[in-house]
Amino acid sequence: MGIKAKRVDFEWVYTDQPHTQRRKEMLAKYPEIKSLMGPDPNLKWIVFGMVLTQTIACYFVKDLPWKWIIFWAYAFGGAVNHSLTLAIHDISHNVAFGNKLARWNRLFAIFANLPIGMPYSASFKKYHIDHHRYLGGNGLDVDIPTDIEGWFFCTPFRKIIWLILQPLFYALRPLYVNPKPITRLEVLNAVVQFAYDFLIYYLWGLKPIVYLIAGSFLCMGIHPISGHFIAEHYMFLKGHETYSYYGPLNWITFNVGYHVEHHDFPSIPGSKLPLVKEIAPEYYENLPQHTSWVRVLWDFVFDDSIGPYSRIKRECKLVKDD
Repeated sequence: MGIKAKRVDFEWVYTDQPHTQRRKEMLAKYPEIKSLMGPDPNLKWIVFGMVLTQTIACYFVKDLPWKWIIFWAYAFGGAVNHSLTLAIHDISHNVAFGNKLARWNRLFAIFANLPIGMPYSASFKKYHIDHHRYLGGNGLDVDIPTDIEGWFFCTPFRKIIWLILQPLFYALRPLYVNPKPITRLEVLNAVVQFAYDFLIYYLWGLKPIVYLIAGSFLCMGIHPISGHFIAEHYMFLKGHETYSYYGPLNWITFNVGYHVEHHDFPSIPGSKLPLVKEIAPEYYENLPQHTSWVRVLWDFVFDDSIGPYSRIKRECKLVKDD
């Protein structure tokens, strides 16, 4: 468990991200892809059902022993909450109500955030747009680990600890790498979230709160679903910075596994991303892909050629918003 990872730095490149050019080529060749862009009318109802399910679950866990609280948090509640974070990911691209109702998307993301236990959606939106615009951008894409993470978490045991603590790194890394002013929407997100938490606590006590927050933390660490964090952009094959996964876990993660397709067309809802691959298979079939998120986690921990440093980085010029 003490074998160190071979990489001692990120993979620096001097080319633009590949998704922009591929998007132009594909739209020129297959203009029908544009018809897939726009809101997903089913997304809001699915999310509503998930939030309702978790709220009802809070009632059923209120009298359980603590060991069963943690068990159900990992086995069920955390999986639902992780799926909700991926719904928030979709909503951040305005696919719940469309671009013309952007404010409704932001407010709905706050609603989707409720079972997660901690305010998340508004901050995620603020940084996720940079992840797409400046993929791999030094000091801009906060999805990339810091040098300290790459240097320290370099053995199998340390990489396991890094995976367990991954939710904390995702929450705290932006404050160090690319701090931004707190927005009114983030304040609203926090007020609504803590009001919901207080209501749950007032009605049913502490155990449902632990069920929600522990589930979110545990299932964003070492859990089969959390393999997507590593699978999406860690460089398992030199020169390739985005990977797709087409397995069954997409059914409960809003097709986040179709990640090359998503970066090619961020405005297409997750439910329609498989259609992109069907329309233009030649752009995806020959790309490296993952077949198992569990295998991804295993390889990340025990393959000494892979670690937090296994990311492509580039210098990017800031784009001014209109």
